[in-house]
Amino acid sequence: MVVNRGWEISFSLSYSDIHQLDGQVGNLSYFKKHAMQEPNPATPVPSGSEVNRSALMIVFLVVFIDLLGFGIVLPMLPVIADNYVRLLLPGEGLHGLVVGLLMSSFSLMQFLFAPFWGRISDRVGRRPILLLGLIGSVVFYALFGLAASLPGTAAGTALFLFFVARIGAGIAGATIATAQAVIADSTPPDKRKHGMAIIGAAFGIGFAFGPLIGAGSMALFPNNPEVIGYVAAALSLVAFVLGYRLLPETRRLDTAPASTRRWFDPAALARALANTAIGSVILTFFLATLGFGAFEVTLALLLRDSFGFEEANSFLVFSYVGFVLLLTQGYLYRKLAKRWSEVAFITMGIVLMAGGVGALGAVTYAASSGWSLHGLLFAALTSAVVGFAFLTPSANALISRRTDASQQGEILGVNQSASALARILGPVLGVTLYKSTASHLLPYALGAGLLILMLPMIPKIRRG
Repeated sequence: MVVNRGWEISFSLSYSDIHQLDGQVGNLSYFKKHAMQEPNPATPVPSGSEVNRSALMIVFLVVFIDLLGFGIVLPMLPVIADNYVRLLLPGEGLHGLVVGLLMSSFSLMQFLFAPFWGRISDRVGRRPILLLGLIGSVVFYALFGLAASLPGTAAGTALFLFFVARIGAGIAGATIATAQAVIADSTPPDKRKHGMAIIGAAFGIGFAFGPLIGAGSMALFPNNPEVIGYVAAALSLVAFVLGYRLLPETRRLDTAPASTRRWFDPAALARALANTAIGSVILTFFLATLGFGAFEVTLALLLRDSFGFEEANSFLVFSYVGFVLLLTQGYLYRKLAKRWSEVAFITMGIVLMAGGVGALGAVTYAASSGWSLHGLLFAALTSAVVGFAFLTPSANALISRRTDASQQGEILGVNQSASALARILGPVLGVTLYKSTASHLLPYALGAGLLILMLPMIPKIRRG
C-alpha cells in the first residue's frame, strides 16, 4: 500500500504518540485488551461502537508499518535510478525524462486503480482490498531490491525491473483510498477531518522513521543499495500479517447497498467533477498536488546537486520532513480542527505550500551562484510540508462528508485518482524542468505559480 504515500501521494508513533489520537482511536488500554484479539473478518464493525475505534487504531498501525517501507525506498529511488540511466543514455534532458517517467509510472497506476479498488471495496468490503494491496507491496519492494542489486553492465535489465516494480507498487498502493474509506466508515461526519488526520499521522511517522531505517541499513551494508528494497518488503510483510490477524471489516453491506456500476468506470471522474459540492474540491486538490509534485520528486537530486549531501544526509532530510508532517497532523492539526473549518485549512495550506515551494526556488537559484542557504532550505521545506499537511486531510474529509455512504470508496478513489494524475504529470515536468537549466529553478517556479492560482477557487469550495 503506497500514497498517495508520503511524497508521492500525499507525505503521509510511539505508544505515547498514540495517546494524542484520543476520541478517534480510543485509549491504549482498550487497544491492548481488545485489538490484539483476532476479529471475525466476516462481521462488519457496528457504527459508533468501541470496536470502530479499535478499527481506526489497527488501520493506523497497518498503514504506518507499510509506510515505513515507503519511507525507506523513496529518498534514494531517483538517485539509484539516475545512476543506471546515466550508463544507458546520453544527455541530461533524457536522464530527467526517463527518471520522471519512472516516478510517474507509480502514479499512473494509482490514477487507473484507485477508483477501481474503492468501487470493489464498496461491494466486497475494505478488508480484502487492503490485504491485497499489502501483499502486493511485499512483492514489488522485493523486486526493487533485486533490480538495485544488478551491476552496471546490466543497467538495461535493472531499469526494466525498476519500471515493473514501480508499476506494481502503484497498483498495490492505490488501495490507500480504501484505507480512507475505513476512516469514513468509522467516524461521524463532524469528526471526519480528525479521522482523516490519522492517515496523515501514519504518513508522518512512516516518513520520519523510514528514512532513518534506510540510513541505518545502508550504514550496515554499504555499497549494497538493494538492502533498502528488501527491508521495505519485510516491513510490508509485517503490516500484512498484522492486518490479516487484527483488521475487522468496516463496510456495512447490510445497511447501505453497494454500487451496481461496473468495476472499471471511466465516467466516474466526470460524474464526481460535475457534482458541485465536491467537484471544485477535487479540482483544487489536483492542481495543488500538481504544483507540489513539481518539486517533491526532485528533492533528492536537489540535495545532491546543490548541497553535496551524501546518501545518509539525504535520508536525514527526508526524516525531518516526516517529523514535521507527524507534528502537524498528529498535534497541530487536531488542535486547530476545533476552531477551523476544512475550507480554512485548505486556504492556509495553499498559502503555506506556495511560500515553501517558492522559497525552494530561491534556494536553488542561490546555490547555482555559490550560496548554500541551509537555513532557508529547512524553512522552505517546513512551510511546504505544513501546508500540504493542512490541505490533504481537509480535502479528503470535505469530499467524504459531501458523499453518500454507499459511494465512499468510489468517490474517495476518484479523488485519489485525480491526485495520482497530478503526480503523473508532476515528476515528468519536475525532473525534466530541473535538468533543463543549471540553476534548477523552473520546477519550483512552476509549482509556486500553480498553487497561487488556486486561491480564487476557495469561494466556490465554500459555497459547495
